[in-house]
Amino acid sequence: MRISGQEKLDCFRQVCKSRRLSLTPQRVAIYKALIACDDHPRAEDIFNLVRASFPDISMDTVYRTLTKFTEIGLATLVEGCGPARRYDPITEPHHHFRCRRCNVIIDFHDTRFDALQPPESITEKYAVSSVKVTLEGVCDKCSQTVQ
Repeated sequence: MRISGQEKLDCFRQVCKSRRLSLTPQRVAIYKALIACDDHPRAEDIFNLVRASFPDISMDTVYRTLTKFTEIGLATLVEGCGPARRYDPITEPHHHFRCRRCNVIIDFHDTRFDALQPPESITEKYAVSSVKVTLEGVCDKCSQTVQ
């Protein structure tokens, strides 16, 4: 079940308050831009969206803010998805498909992947905090252009 934008903002405010993180206008704008995206934006994409309201905002501020959001559980970093880091405002368990041609990232849910357990050779050495599956291939749009 997806939560509404207002519920996400309420959660954002609550998490920031519990972590004693100031609710600056820039942080709010960055979070609003992140949750407004229906894809998995790069920091540059968020920067370009927020710059319309905050022309003096720096790219460094956006990077540091997105990093902080991932640290406190307001976003996740989508690893292994092309040359630039991509961010995901959906923090509930889910998985990704990435097109190797156009780099589009599609969210998907599958209980079989949710139930995956890390191998014992990993768990006896490391503390695993999450398991995410990323499938890679060619999306339907790119496969149609090849034919």
